[in-house]
Amino acid sequence: MLYQFYELQRAWLSSASAVASIAAEMLSNPVNPLAQNAIGSTAASALKVFSYSAQHHGKPAFGIDEICVDGVAHAVDESTVLEKPFGNLKRFAHAGLPTNAPKVLIVAPMSGHYATLLRGTLERLMEHAEVYITDWADAKMVPMSEGAFDLDDYIDYVIAFLEHIGPGAHVMAVCQPSVPAFAATALMAAQNNACRPATLTMMGGPIDTRKGVTEVNEMAMRRPLAWFRQNLIATVPGRYPGSGRRVYPGFLQLAGFMSMNLGNHIMSHYGMFKHLIVGDGDSADATKAFYDEYLSVCDMTAEFYISTVKAVFQKHALPRGLLTHRGHKVDFSAITDTAILCIEGERDDISGLGQTRAALDIASGLSDDLKKYHMHPGVGHYGIFNGSKWRTQIAPIVESWIAEHRRSRLRQVA
Repeated sequence: MLYQFYELQRAWLSSASAVASIAAEMLSNPVNPLAQNAIGSTAASALKVFSYSAQHHGKPAFGIDEICVDGVAHAVDESTVLEKPFGNLKRFAHAGLPTNAPKVLIVAPMSGHYATLLRGTLERLMEHAEVYITDWADAKMVPMSEGAFDLDDYIDYVIAFLEHIGPGAHVMAVCQPSVPAFAATALMAAQNNACRPATLTMMGGPIDTRKGVTEVNEMAMRRPLAWFRQNLIATVPGRYPGSGRRVYPGFLQLAGFMSMNLGNHIMSHYGMFKHLIVGDGDSADATKAFYDEYLSVCDMTAEFYISTVKAVFQKHALPRGLLTHRGHKVDFSAITDTAILCIEGERDDISGLGQTRAALDIASGLSDDLKKYHMHPGVGHYGIFNGSKWRTQIAPIVESWIAEHRRSRLRQVA
């Protein structure tokens, strides 16, 4: 009933949003006398904010048409190079790249938001690299005939994507996918797979959630799995292709994240309201652009959500050496030539300090010169991979790490 109630509420809000939008346009019309006074403009601004907040936000497009490198604009080529039921592999490149540009796979989170949440991450990296990104599907759009998708399947997808890209690729895992990307690297290393990554960068990832415990971690650790199955898992309604599939709905994940920072979100909408009143369209549009992305949510399969909660937050499987894949223990000491960079944000309230860094100890077979840790001061979870500090301070560290160890891997091959 949870999903059905949400759909009913969404239908009502969509209607209310349309009515509010029409009313706002009428109040803003120059021929309307009310548009010329403070009462009319204030009411119109309030209706615009409500209309925007209440409308349904579908899957956004990446929308990167061109990129500017060293003052020169280049058209961007976006293509889907591999299609799979639960996620596609997309490629982004431009004519300004040298023929030997590094290939970087961004592993996007499957955590309620679309991969487009990493648009800023993608834009910055593609200035100097051929970039691939995992474009995960909305689980409610995947028919039941395609089967299940859990943490083991996620790891398999990462391996398949790397094998499609070919030898010498570099991996960047943002937040939650640090776990499956780390596991995929270990499995490929143990099999001496030629397509194992040259470098692995993990950013704000929950590798050891016993460290720097956050509110997110506490909620996941203190409740039994039965509680999650009973209270957070719903059945996809009949109007979607994935009808009957059990999922963790994106709207529940969004509600959880927003409740953690409710005051900030209220002030953001109030700020948009004030900008609209004074006619500052650019500032209002910037807030709107952020929420266009933030409010666009998708469902994840119940089996992936439950298996992740169990392995990462309750069993602490990685730091305890208990993580398995297809029934076999993952040996992280098998990683001997993939250089690992761990990045954390000082103010991260989702993956606390020390959680990602723990990967450097777990990769016990890796020499110290192939390990690096960076804690960036003054940034929260999203600031690690998006925004001005990402573009100007953090991305250069990643690029330098890739360049250094790309040369090392090429020497090994030669």
